[in-house]
Amino acid sequence: MQPVTVSIDVPQTPEQVYDFLDVMAHHERFTDHYLTDWRYNGPDHGKGSSATVTAALGGTKTEVTIEVVEVDAPRRIMERNVSAAGRRLAHGTYTIEPLPDGGRRVAFTYSWVRAPLPDRLLAPVVRATMRRANRTVMQRLATELARYAAS
Repeated sequence: MQPVTVSIDVPQTPEQVYDFLDVMAHHERFTDHYLTDWRYNGPDHGKGSSATVTAALGGTKTEVTIEVVEVDAPRRIMERNVSAAGRRLAHGTYTIEPLPDGGRRVAFTYSWVRAPLPDRLLAPVVRATMRRANRTVMQRLATELARYAAS
């Protein structure tokens, strides 16, 4: 399946964006419209931080384990997502890039490594659903980053 990428431009510094995204518990604040029942494991931030959540998308609910597997401060955070009883494996990658005006573009790419047959058969619908949910994530992230930077 082709990956899905969404992005948003924000005025915060790369360090502010990275420091916010680096804390797993902060993700609940901008994803709780479709990821609920957050249970945290491992360190609070950095490689190895993880959470198990309930994802509700497209009329279905599934448990998802999210674990940070790679970091490149202050530019990139990669998560591994396992769901559908291990039949779905994906990577969620946040990248933070400078903009000419001094702001930052924060992008999130969801890339399937392995997907169950129903996901593959309905790939255009699955991808559109993920894109729509993650566009909302990016809008909510911008709001939470502004609150974080102001505090």
